[in-house]
Amino acid sequence: MCGIVGFTGRQQAAPILLEGLSKLEYRGYDSAGVVVRDGDASAEIVKAKGRLKVLSEKTNGGEAVPGTCGIGHTRWATHGEPSENNAHPHSSDDMNVVAVHNGIIENYQEIKDKLLKKGYTFYSQTDTEALVKLVDYYYKKYQVGPIDALAKTMVRVRGSYALAVMFKDYPGEIYVARKDSPMILGIADGESYIASDVPAILKYTRNVYYIGNLEMARLTKGEIEFYNIDGEIIEKELTEIKWDAESAEKGGYEYFMMKEIHEQPKAIRDTINAVVSDGKIDLSSVGITEEQIRDVNQIHIVACGSAYHVGVVAQYVIEDLVRIPVRVELASEFRYRNPLLQDNDMVLIISQSGETADSLAAMREAKNRGIRTLAIVNVVGSSIAREADNVFYTLAGPEIAVATTKAYSCQLVACYLLALEFARVRGTLKDNDYQEMLRELDTLPAKIEKIIEDKERIQWFASKYVNAKDVFFLGRGIDYAICLEGSLKMKEISYVHSEAYAAGELKHGTISLIEDGTLVISVLTQQELYEKMVSNMVEVKSRGACLMGLTTYGHYNIEDTVDFATYIPKTDRHFSASLAVVPLQLMGYYLSLAKGLDVDKPRNLAKSVTVE
Repeated sequence: MCGIVGFTGRQQAAPILLEGLSKLEYRGYDSAGVVVRDGDASAEIVKAKGRLKVLSEKTNGGEAVPGTCGIGHTRWATHGEPSENNAHPHSSDDMNVVAVHNGIIENYQEIKDKLLKKGYTFYSQTDTEALVKLVDYYYKKYQVGPIDALAKTMVRVRGSYALAVMFKDYPGEIYVARKDSPMILGIADGESYIASDVPAILKYTRNVYYIGNLEMARLTKGEIEFYNIDGEIIEKELTEIKWDAESAEKGGYEYFMMKEIHEQPKAIRDTINAVVSDGKIDLSSVGITEEQIRDVNQIHIVACGSAYHVGVVAQYVIEDLVRIPVRVELASEFRYRNPLLQDNDMVLIISQSGETADSLAAMREAKNRGIRTLAIVNVVGSSIAREADNVFYTLAGPEIAVATTKAYSCQLVACYLLALEFARVRGTLKDNDYQEMLRELDTLPAKIEKIIEDKERIQWFASKYVNAKDVFFLGRGIDYAICLEGSLKMKEISYVHSEAYAAGELKHGTISLIEDGTLVISVLTQQELYEKMVSNMVEVKSRGACLMGLTTYGHYNIEDTVDFATYIPKTDRHFSASLAVVPLQLMGYYLSLAKGLDVDKPRNLAKSVTVE
């Protein structure tokens, strides 16, 4: 989940490394560091605990560190507390090998014990230090080149890694290796770049290579060679990134999260337009045929975090429209319970980054069993996108804030589109209903814009609860799935303990936690469940709760029950999550803002969870 960058070229490296790390700080911000080599001179390592600005101040924006070849790292701590000592880069005892690493080495203690017997010493608590010194050990023991030393290391270690290494004997060169952690390599005008994610190098180049699993590369000024684990040279295709570099900037907003909330209408519109034309859904770009759709017996939706919440909504929608069973699985549990998968099942993987470790592992498990996999991802060329049988790309563009908003909304829309097309092909949805729902889907962006226009009311209400300790979200059906996401948004960026409950479960223990002043947020968008939800709300209000009600225009009598009401435009009940989630995103945002927290970089979290 850490961020890595690298550069070799004609320019001074350190400022470019710091610029790249600033675009990756969403991946980790416990500490940061760079190492730069100035020609044949010894490498200079500079580290700092805390946010990247501390490292920038320490190096005068990188200007104080000379040299044209270097690597950098921003850390999300796994092994060892956040500290300057545990910060990357890490080096061998004699500075022969210096490296940065994203991932987890599972057998690092075993490696460390071996190297201690060989005379190596250790200064940090990290798994990365053991990895770096193992590279050094093989390099010296077998007197081989960097590629062979890396290959021997890759065979020895267990875990995940995106590894960038500099060798004393090879100034001006960077060597990389990858397994299960994201890495891209860029090239432009006699210079070469490394990054964990596109935004880090988009300012400098749009031409990138995607390095595969268990592959290595050698970077020199403007040239990149790729190798398989046997050390054989392999060919790679250059890809042009279509993103606009400005789309990864804040554009006048205080935080990326608010910018991305405002970008949801466009992102949803782009995602719809990518597969809808002339009043019909065309999944040819996804690569799935009508025959394959008819053959599906059951869908297993596998995801983590907010993507899992998308899956919960999709389960309601797909089962209702398509009339086939759907299971929603936490990717972190999927492999370990020996799931029952049958021929003609489909596994649907949802991941913004396309690099989520648990989701990637779950997909590979399904593929190993011969099950068709369909991925909904936002990043072209990501690991999940490359390995899935079929891919539905969402067009959210770069999402920088750790708390997802527009990617979540695009994933929802992708699931709606799949549900509608599956229902049409399988004959469970009449053509006039299909057309009407497609027309309604097209109205969602404008309706979200209307909700965002009313954001000041949400800000006012959030400011009243800046000292809230516990918040409960209640809903039924799709509204319960919306509550899951609303609760996550609140806890992850405002650090308020919040829980989402299916409202019918309230009396089975949870109601004992309600006391005077407890904030309860109720979502009521499903007409057939409206009266039952009001009954649940009256129950908590009678026990002293303060009630916020989120419902659709027209249910004005809700104000007789709640202390604060917010409304969304009417839409088809299957699509209500796309509208109802927006006030909850705003609620979490404004609560965090009122508490003076860093909205984009919540503590202990990273954007892409690339380790288990």
